Amino acid sequence: MIDYDKARKALEALKKRNLTLGAVESLTGGLFSASLCAIPGASKVFYGSLVTYHEKEKCALVGVPPKLIERFGVVSQNVANAMARGGREKLGVDVCVSFTGNAGPSAEPGGAPVGRVNMAIATRYGHVEIQRDFGLSRNEIREACVETMLDALIAIYEP
Repeated sequence: MIDYDKARKALEALKKRNLTLGAVESLTGGLFSASLCAIPGASKVFYGSLVTYHEKEKCALVGVPPKLIERFGVVSQNVANAMARGGREKLGVDVCVSFTGNAGPSAEPGGAPVGRVNMAIATRYGHVEIQRDFGLSRNEIREACVETMLDALIAIYEP
């Protein structure tokens, strides 16, 4: 279950620093964005998101190089970083977060096990990398991703 108080705190922390936020979501399918949009006044900070569920959309919409996906797999820190950097540019925001992972039901051939998630936070100064392995159900993994990212944003930006 999403903690909307955390969503509010993350938005307030970014607002106090006059920063704008965007997101590029894959396995979360817009859940992070929906969590922010549930907070009145979110539009003062949150500009929007791109849901790039299929790998082709990661390439087409945010410029993830196909060779990066071929080399490291769609669920990888390299792809999460590229998603966040590309999203920051495409959305014209100060901070962009990204989510890619395997919420199941099965492991990807030669790739990430169920529960593996890679996330990133891109800024003009660089990026923060987050990898987690969640032993949860599909939707619990998605919610845990949102909670993890909200915690990270609060930890980084709250005064």
